[in-house]
Amino acid sequence: MASGTSRDVLGRGLRVLGRAIREQPRIFAVAVAGSVLFGLMVIASAYVVGGVVGKVVVPAIARGSVAGGVLALAAAALFGISVLRVVGIFGRRLGAGYMQYRLQAAYRRRVTRRYLDLPLAWHHRNATGTLLSNANSDVEAAWYPIAPLPFAVGTLVMLVGAVVSLFLTDWALALVGLAVFPALFALNVVYSRRMAPRQARAQRLRAEVSGIAHESFDGALVVKTMGREAQETARFAARAGELRDALISVGKLRGVFDPMLETLPSLGTLAVLVVGAVRLRQGAIDVTELVSVAFLFTVLAFPVRAIGWVLAELPRSVAGWDRVRRVLNATGEMPYGEATLDPATPTPATLAFRDVHFGYEPAEAHLPGAEVLGAVSFTVPAGKTVALVGPTGAGKSTIASLAVRLVDPGTGTVTLDGVDVRDLTAASLAANVALVAQVPFVFDDTVRANIALDRPGVGDEEVWAALRLAEADGFVAALPDGLDTMVGERGTSLSGGQRQRLTLARALAGRPRLLVLDDATSAVDPRVEAAILAGLRTPADGGAPASILVVAYRRATIALADEVIYVEHGRVLARGTHAELLATVPGYADLVTAYEQAEQEREQPRPYDEVTPLTSGLEIEVDR
Repeated sequence: MASGTSRDVLGRGLRVLGRAIREQPRIFAVAVAGSVLFGLMVIASAYVVGGVVGKVVVPAIARGSVAGGVLALAAAALFGISVLRVVGIFGRRLGAGYMQYRLQAAYRRRVTRRYLDLPLAWHHRNATGTLLSNANSDVEAAWYPIAPLPFAVGTLVMLVGAVVSLFLTDWALALVGLAVFPALFALNVVYSRRMAPRQARAQRLRAEVSGIAHESFDGALVVKTMGREAQETARFAARAGELRDALISVGKLRGVFDPMLETLPSLGTLAVLVVGAVRLRQGAIDVTELVSVAFLFTVLAFPVRAIGWVLAELPRSVAGWDRVRRVLNATGEMPYGEATLDPATPTPATLAFRDVHFGYEPAEAHLPGAEVLGAVSFTVPAGKTVALVGPTGAGKSTIASLAVRLVDPGTGTVTLDGVDVRDLTAASLAANVALVAQVPFVFDDTVRANIALDRPGVGDEEVWAALRLAEADGFVAALPDGLDTMVGERGTSLSGGQRQRLTLARALAGRPRLLVLDDATSAVDPRVEAAILAGLRTPADGGAPASILVVAYRRATIALADEVIYVEHGRVLARGTHAELLATVPGYADLVTAYEQAEQEREQPRPYDEVTPLTSGLEIEVDR
């Protein structure tokens, strides 16, 4: 079983290399040409050295003098061969490096592009650390054998040339070569087969260590506030220890085989000298031929190792390629249509859900999926504000995701101005709809870059207008460098409410016709929140108001809506104004009252409500 698996790894590894050659044929040809030139010059140098010893040195010793012209000719020959070897090395290394780095860059782009094409459901089933490993170490591993590959191909040509030259020199010495060269190749194959499972395990553990590290760092706040530093450190140390042991296992195997691969050519040289001395005594060869063959075996030791390098890295390459291919072959992307929504005069958009059913895919393929939404139908009229209200797990965030097409419905339709959102182009959808998520995400960049996102037509004037609309211009103007202030990773230099207003300004800077707010102002003071929603309904700059779908909890927010949609268990149970639902729907009244009481309790001052620095350097955030 193990042997069959190793043969499979060898075959799959060669197919990966074949793919690389097909994608970069010209660069590979340049690298191989350089390697072949180097190999031929190695053979040539052996025979030139033999000629110098046999035709120059030995006669000079016999005569007691050296002919200057002959010595100069020998030196010129050796110099010319050395120059050509340098040219070959330069072409081989430049081509191989260029080819390797081009492939790695191309596949990092492909993997990243694939991540962006795949739906959120796929991302939910894959750890972030694993995805980072796929785009980084797995891509590197897949194309790692490319560096020695041209050298190995050139070495094969050199070996063929060496065997032919040996037969032309002497059949007995050629038999020594035929014994040594296949033995070297067989030893490399055995090395590759034993290395395969070790490299595959090490590559898997690299991804797991990366995943644990990312999870621990991303959840630093939870880890520190729950006092789990020691446990998280132990969890990481255990998996890092497994990776260490796996890499040591790889190193041990190399430690066993490397001396063998070094020794075999030396034994071949010794055998050549023994057999060659006998053949020299028999008169079958002369000193020139003996020195040439012995020198040839000596200089072949290093190039032949290139074949071993390729074979040794094939298991790691296969392991990395399998993990990269899993991403590239993943299914579930949401293709866009060709329809566009580009009215001459921007006006608020109309959003409509028609008998929408939706269920998330289970984490395990054999498990049944659970329906999250069932027969959801409602409309957000142009220029109106509609609030989605319901208990936790009712499906409100799923409705928000469907509205901006982060996911597609199982059945039913979601339309924008009467056009199914699945029929819109990606650019048209992004230009007309914006989502401000429940958890604000801020890039480690300036305020300006976070809001503009390099979008055409979004300059400083538009950025400040969006900040004013999001009630964020005041705190941004007070920052040390204004729009040029670096906000830190995930906006660590800002409070929770400031991050929310910054992400809201980012959405507004694109002048969307439909704005979807998924509890996007929960960390903002209620008075500020009311001012934001009022500004969205009637922009101060005279622009057209956007239609708004808001997932809301606060009574003040809900009361500002033109219509309220009450959702429970993935179904719309009631709709109407806030006052109508309070009077006619007991479940709605109880829920809103509970939200209001919880909000009042949070706002009541307590003796321990002071903002105090923690030992971790974090602070309790109070938005102003």
